[in-house]
Amino acid sequence: MQIQELNLQLVDLLNEWDPFGIGAGNYDTEIADIVQAVHDLDDEKNLARKIQAIFEFSFEKLLHLNQCKEIAAKLLAIKDGGACTL
Repeated sequence: MQIQELNLQLVDLLNEWDPFGIGAGNYDTEIADIVQAVHDLDDEKNLARKIQAIFEFSFEKLLHLNQCKEIAAKLLAIKDGGACTL
């Protein structure tokens, strides 16, 4: 899977996730930061903490870590599914 295709799949999943109930299209900045974090991190717990920190910075509200772990697991599954194997 190409990086662009991977990014589109990650963005699609994140657009469906509405952790604060404010509607789609209101998380563009956070989605960009999370997509970058997915490329940088391979550990679910570390990614979950990064997602939590991104949303806390933007909204000054703390998401429960379990919510972040659920989405982190899904994001990493997409990333791992797109890994090249030789």
